[in-house]
Amino acid sequence: MTRVLGIDPGSRLTGYGLVDAERGFYRYVDSGVIRTLDAPLPERLRVIFQDLSRIIGAHKPTIMAVEQVFVQKNIGSALKLGQARGAAICAGVTQDLSVTEYTPRAVKQALVGTGAADKAQVAHMVRQLLRLESALAEDAADALAVALCHVHQTPLQQRIHDTLGKRP
Repeated sequence: MTRVLGIDPGSRLTGYGLVDAERGFYRYVDSGVIRTLDAPLPERLRVIFQDLSRIIGAHKPTIMAVEQVFVQKNIGSALKLGQARGAAICAGVTQDLSVTEYTPRAVKQALVGTGAADKAQVAHMVRQLLRLESALAEDAADALAVALCHVHQTPLQQRIHDTLGKRP
């Protein structure tokens, strides 16, 4: 069994979601949102690092999947997001987790079938795939989507590696 910790990083709200995967089946484990809101940036980064370290210690994931930074217009926001991602990644690697990164487009493609899907479509697919009845916080749903993307991508990546490895 593989336990995947998905992370939707944010400097004010960081979503996390844990999924167990085995032989093409997956099961919801836990999800939530780390809220840092109005604290100064260094304090927010500490909260992200400490809370994720605690979550990793409690749930013992085998890998961390993190959404990559998407820069739209505000470079300052992108820099803060990058720092939040760094705090999350450090929480994982200090506990010996492998870290895999996925673009927002790749996550949407893996779950919905189109990289142009909106957040509501992604959240709906997360609920369907994990057989969850109640709605999730947006950032938690996004984090679970990153974890599920990893679950879907791993067999594909292995088949590609095996195929390319066998060529003369």
